[in-house]
Order: sequence, then C-alpha cells, then structure tokens
Amino acid sequence: MGSNEQRYVDEAFKTNWIAPLGPNVNLFEDAIQDYINNDVHVAALSAGTAAIHLALEILGVSQGDEVLCQSLTFSASANPIKYLGANPIFVDSERDTWNISPELLEHAILDRIAAGIKPKAIVAVHLYGMPYKINEVQAIADKYEIPIIEDSAEALGSTYHGVKCGSFGEIGILSFNGNKIITTSGGGALVTKNSDYKKKAVFLATQARDDAPHYQHSHVGYNYRMSNVLAGIGRGQMEVLDSRVAARRANFDFYKSSLNHLDEIEFLLEPDGFFSNRWLSCILTPSYEMRERIRYALLEDDVESRPLWKPMHMQPIFENSPHYSDGTSEDLFERGLCLPSGSNLTHQDLERIVTLILKELTK
Repeated sequence: MGSNEQRYVDEAFKTNWIAPLGPNVNLFEDAIQDYINNDVHVAALSAGTAAIHLALEILGVSQGDEVLCQSLTFSASANPIKYLGANPIFVDSERDTWNISPELLEHAILDRIAAGIKPKAIVAVHLYGMPYKINEVQAIADKYEIPIIEDSAEALGSTYHGVKCGSFGEIGILSFNGNKIITTSGGGALVTKNSDYKKKAVFLATQARDDAPHYQHSHVGYNYRMSNVLAGIGRGQMEVLDSRVAARRANFDFYKSSLNHLDEIEFLLEPDGFFSNRWLSCILTPSYEMRERIRYALLEDDVESRPLWKPMHMQPIFENSPHYSDGTSEDLFERGLCLPSGSNLTHQDLERIVTLILKELTK
C-alpha cells in the first residue's frame, strides 16, 4: 500500500458510501482514464474476469459461438468464454514476446471459416506485462473483421510504441487482484473507446435494471460493480503505479545483470518499441530438469518460484477444445520459471535469490 489508500477508504466510511457506487468509484475510473490517456472510458468492476465476461457479452458472443484465445495464459482469460456457452479455440505463442502468434492466429481464422464458423472475438493477452505484437494482430483482426478483447490484466503500465496497453483492443480489461502490479484486493476494469460499451457494461454489472421506478429487468444482469471502499484503495494505488512499475523493472534488471552471463539462463527481452511493466520476472532454462533443480533449490530455502502458465490447451478442462499449436507454449511451460517479483523486494532479498540460483548452477 501507498500513503493515501487509508485516507480514501476513510472517506468512504465517513460519507457512508459503502455500496458499489460512489465518489471513489467515479474518481478511480477517472484516474485510470487519465493514466491510459487514449480517449478511453472505464468501468470499475469486481474482477478482471468479470470484465472479460462482460466484454464477450457486449461483443455478442453467445451459445455455440467460437472465440479465439491465447493458449499461454491464466485460465481467467478463457473461462468466461464457457460462461456464455461459447467454445474457446486456442492459439499458440510466438517466441519474441511469448504472446499469441499472428501466423497461427490467421491460420486458425481461415481454418474455422473453412469449417463454417467464423470466430466471434479474439482474446489476446499481454503475458507477464509484455505487449503482444499489436500491429500484426490488429491487422489480422481488421482483415477478417473480428474484434479483439485486449487482456491487459498483467500489463497496466506497459506500453507499445509509447501508447499505454489496455487501449488497443475493441475492449480492454484490467485486473487489480491481490497479485497484480497494483491492487484493490479484488477488482478489475473494462476499458473501451466506445462510450456505449461502457454504459452497457455498467448496466449489465448492476443487475441490468431497466430505467423504471420499480425493479424491472429485461436482460440477465450480474453483480459485478466495484464497491466504493475498494475503489478508494484503487485511487491510492494509482498514485504509486509508476513507482511500482519502476520497482518491477528494477527486479528484472537485477536478475538479468546477475544471471545473464550463464548459458543456462535466458531472459525475455523487449522488442523495439515494446515496454513491459515486468509484472513478473521470468527465465528460461535449457530443460525441465534444470528448471526443477532451480525451483527446488529456491524452495528448500523458503523462496517461492513457479513454472510459467500451463497452456490452456493442455488443461484437463479444455482437453477437447481445438487448438492451433506449433509446440512453442508447451516448450515455454516446460523450461520457464517465474522468479520472485514483488514490488517490495529488497536488494538483500534479490541477492539471496540470485545466490541460491548461482549456487545450484555451479555445483
């Protein structure tokens, strides 16, 4: 937490604005809009997952539709597709950013169209804060007239050629879960340049109540709006976002400068024009066995690390879903490791982690 979160939460209590609306919600949305600064409108919600769900519904996804989704991601990118009775079609990654492969994306689109079902949307993810290849992916989306849901859950503070992530897709989503670069404990946001989309998101997120003096409902709605209390935390967190990004990038730079000389360690570098918030600092090792050696060496000294996301097309719940893969995400999962990356890591913490890795690799 920064210095002002408590003050904004106290304001909510003092003014008795506790419900999922109020001054903090409005001001938090304004702060996000000002930060992204690309003519966007923002709806603060209970979770990033809720934002994806609403984005899919706003774009007309329904029972039996198909949605293309990056395979190397967290399950929250894909689960909302199933909420609507639609079917996820998973697309593998490319090596430069670990994000959705433009080549495989176009191949998947053409194959699905040939099979008689044109995909309704594309869920593209900025994995671990690294922007996906926005120009290439957008060109394909435009060519086939398929809207993009830009999953920026991990990428608040990242930019692509100077423009903030979250503002490129037809609809963008953010997450403020407890593990994200800033947090409201639980929470998320829907981001869009279409003001009507924001209005519809707020309508659906507040139980889709019609404009009437009594309670009348013509649509299925959800209880997805953010509370005024949590939005107060968000206001304070926005004030320290840049320092959190700087801290995460400093973590990555420390790991890279300390370990880059080792043949066994490979880092994901930023392509020209890409700026990652480095939400998590990740490494690639030569093999599964080497990854596990490092992970267990850290664990034995009570240092948590974790393999990269297990691709969605490898998950039991999605084992019957079509996927377009060249083995990239499977290889990344097998060899990749997320190192401790918290914004509050001290220099002593980082030295301890690096020392443990060096000790293991120089046995």
